[in-house]
Amino acid sequence: VCSMGNSTSRLYSALAKTLSSSAVSQHQDCLEQPDSAQLDPIDPKDLLEECQIVLQKRPPRFQRDFVNLKKNTVSNHRPIRVMQWNILAQALGEGKDNFVQCPMEALKWEERKCLILEEILEYKPDILCLQEVDHYFDTFEPLLSRLGYQCTFFPKPWSPCLDVEQNNGPDGCALFFLKDRFELINSANIRLTAMKLKTNQVAIAQTLKCNETGRLFCIAVTHLKARTGWERFRSAQGCDLLQNLKDITQGAKIPLIICGDFNAEPTEEVYREFSNSSLNLNSAYKLLSPDGQSEPPYTTWKIRPSGECRHTLDYIWYSQHALNVNSALGLLTEEQIGPNRLPSFNYPSDHLSLVCDFSFNQDPDRLL
Repeated sequence: VCSMGNSTSRLYSALAKTLSSSAVSQHQDCLEQPDSAQLDPIDPKDLLEECQIVLQKRPPRFQRDFVNLKKNTVSNHRPIRVMQWNILAQALGEGKDNFVQCPMEALKWEERKCLILEEILEYKPDILCLQEVDHYFDTFEPLLSRLGYQCTFFPKPWSPCLDVEQNNGPDGCALFFLKDRFELINSANIRLTAMKLKTNQVAIAQTLKCNETGRLFCIAVTHLKARTGWERFRSAQGCDLLQNLKDITQGAKIPLIICGDFNAEPTEEVYREFSNSSLNLNSAYKLLSPDGQSEPPYTTWKIRPSGECRHTLDYIWYSQHALNVNSALGLLTEEQIGPNRLPSFNYPSDHLSLVCDFSFNQDPDRLL
């Protein structure tokens, strides 16, 4: 740990307290919401500087640029920036995922945590949707709440993280939004079902009011079942999530954004269900393709003992009748990712973050 001047030592002390994975030692206590309201706000520039000090021996961040997707649309309000990211649960990265080309040193939580925070702080999302969060109570909630976010976490009922020795509790989905931009109207934690049976996968759906425009919209985050052979299961989970969202949005009267690791390629049935839903959804990252009809070639790229895995699994869906995609963050190139793939000393997760800027359609009564 490098020494720092007095002006940053108090902030670094707060950051360093989150480096210990023993902060949540009792799993039965992991659902108790800690009280961060009494803590002082953090300047995001100061926190970013502290993260960069921790990371100074690592290679610099990859450069990614936003692609302007505006089609001569005029908006009289600030865009809403939404970030989707499976950040890789620490227990799984160290204990179960077997990234054979990734040195264990690159997975050290003390530094990987700062890489994750650096990515978030660089892109400054208004709304942040995360999967595989197993350090919510000792890291993300304490820090992001002090950055002005309202925080919600919903763990998996039987998280695989709990099978890993010295784990930090269950992983789950987390949703964060800036309190100065939005007001929470309604929040629902959804345990997804398949064939009428409750499953181990979850979602969070929140109805927010944009303080600038007064417009309502729903933001949802989910993480569907992984592994080949579970395609029908994912399809059933997707149908359940869509039905819940139809109820919450009153049949798409309230605009909708859905972020998630669907663990499904665009060829799977669950993808077609979302594409053809009566909610009139489109996948934002299709707009990066020349014809606007093709998903990116990959959103995750890793090497396991069974071989190389290069897939498109992560999506940001949106109500195309009510929302416009102003821009989207370009993906890392194969050259940037490198031959050992992800995660790495450069990048903290095996999934790429997706970031989009949205604006409301100026005709709120436009029909589906």
